[in-house]
Amino acid sequence: IESVSTIQVTHNGKENQILNGAPDWVYEEEVFSSNEAIWWSPTGKYLAYAEFNDTEVHTIEYSLYGNGQYPSTVVVPYPKAGSTNPKAKLFVVDTINPSRRTQVVVPDSIGAGDHYLSSVTWVTDERIAVQWTKRKQNHVLLQIYDFDGNNWNEIQVLKYFYVPLQPMFAEDHISFYKVMSDTYGYKHIHHVKDGKATPITSGKWEVIYISKLTKDAIYYVSNEYQGKPGQRNLYKVTIGSSHSAPQCLTCGLYKDRCQYNSAYFSYDASYYRMDCYELLVLRDNRDLEDILKEFQMPTMQRGTLRVAGFDLWYQMMLPPNFQKNKKYPLLIDVYGGPCSQKADYRYRLNWGSYLSSTEGIIVASFDGRGSGYQGDKIMHSIYQRLGTFEVEDQITAIRKFIDMGFIDTERIAIWGWSYGGYVTSMALGAGSGVFKCGIAVAPVAKWEYYDSVYTERYMSKPEENADSYKNSTVTSRAKNFKSVDYLLVHGTADDNVHFQQSAQISKALVVQQVDFEAMWYTDRDHGLGGPAYHHLYTHMSQFLQKCLVKPKVI
Repeated sequence: IESVSTIQVTHNGKENQILNGAPDWVYEEEVFSSNEAIWWSPTGKYLAYAEFNDTEVHTIEYSLYGNGQYPSTVVVPYPKAGSTNPKAKLFVVDTINPSRRTQVVVPDSIGAGDHYLSSVTWVTDERIAVQWTKRKQNHVLLQIYDFDGNNWNEIQVLKYFYVPLQPMFAEDHISFYKVMSDTYGYKHIHHVKDGKATPITSGKWEVIYISKLTKDAIYYVSNEYQGKPGQRNLYKVTIGSSHSAPQCLTCGLYKDRCQYNSAYFSYDASYYRMDCYELLVLRDNRDLEDILKEFQMPTMQRGTLRVAGFDLWYQMMLPPNFQKNKKYPLLIDVYGGPCSQKADYRYRLNWGSYLSSTEGIIVASFDGRGSGYQGDKIMHSIYQRLGTFEVEDQITAIRKFIDMGFIDTERIAIWGWSYGGYVTSMALGAGSGVFKCGIAVAPVAKWEYYDSVYTERYMSKPEENADSYKNSTVTSRAKNFKSVDYLLVHGTADDNVHFQQSAQISKALVVQQVDFEAMWYTDRDHGLGGPAYHHLYTHMSQFLQKCLVKPKVI
């Protein structure tokens, strides 16, 4: 085998200042969802890569305590809301002559101000499609470039509302298919040709993503089936001179057990692997059934609640042997962030299953205003006003759960992680009187403390939306925590939602003389992995035991 030598392509990289082919923190977390920023052309002749300049980006510093005599300090460039952002450029290298590098220049209409490189898609070796967006992120510009041997020239441009999914190019190498909002505010596949976008799918449901495009068909995942936004199924539409009606490929497969599907295709789409989040019986052992009867599982109830003029979905884990004439404690498991979804048909065996089956707690989730996959009108309800309707709707849902007749009004709790920790804290601080206790893991306290890309996408800059930033803080609600039991949890090495956030909540609670519980995890990041993960769930279980299962008698 002939040995291959490596060739250095870039020479200006500098730690925490210039990064080539690898995104900085905010691009990795909020834009690419990847630790790579390189894209090979179809034949491998060219390599596109992004350069990130973080020279002017403010840094966050936190301690790693380790086991040494002195802790070390971690420094990460991290742009917060309203602060200076990294600058991204896109270059293409000729792999035959690596010293030959050309820049794919951002269009003037975008490049005149702060902007983001959103996605890169090779069409052919000499054609590349790039999505750019202004810092405000309310529109995306898809620019197609052709290479003339020396420069990448702009040949076609399309502007549309912000939908970050990449285009899928047809065989003509100029028209493409893309998921974007239709005129009714639902995400659907559009065929874009000569600058005109023609919808391929339609209805009061949404396409989640395109799985595969061939010369004859589009395969995609949507939540159309049975009008239930929490389901996922694989569909096929044939293409050509006209487009066929969608054909569902998974709706009839194991429909009693399998209602949340995805698919991964072979290169030529001759085969695909279907994945389903389901409960699968590997062996039907009747002798084992008698033993398992003592480990009874909860049952899932799903439905809609009429809130603020919308029919919004919930799911409930009901304890074994559930009886409607009994009163049960209730735990709300919340996330609540923009375009999120908790009430779905994915099979789970998790902490909530344990609480419901072993402790007799009803565990419920509700997708209020701001949640996704039900149309833009619901999702955009919290645009420019985070911390409002997504919090209010959780409280409204609880009151509707109480009206069902089987909730113990003296034993209601809420918990969440990250954005869910924020919603938990905002709900507890609302002074509604419905909660006995709550748990917030790694919560946001103030949106000024979170990263610019995510925060400004929904709230704009602080100076452009000052009142909403001011009214959306957990710290301003500190005095209302006197009437609830509160457990605040955070990792000291969280590079995403910084420990600063919980520190500010703690400080505000102390100022108001609020008694609360706190648990920090030394040197653990946002995911609280390793031994901390088991410790966390043990600690939260004990907290809920005191609050919901065996409350103190006063």
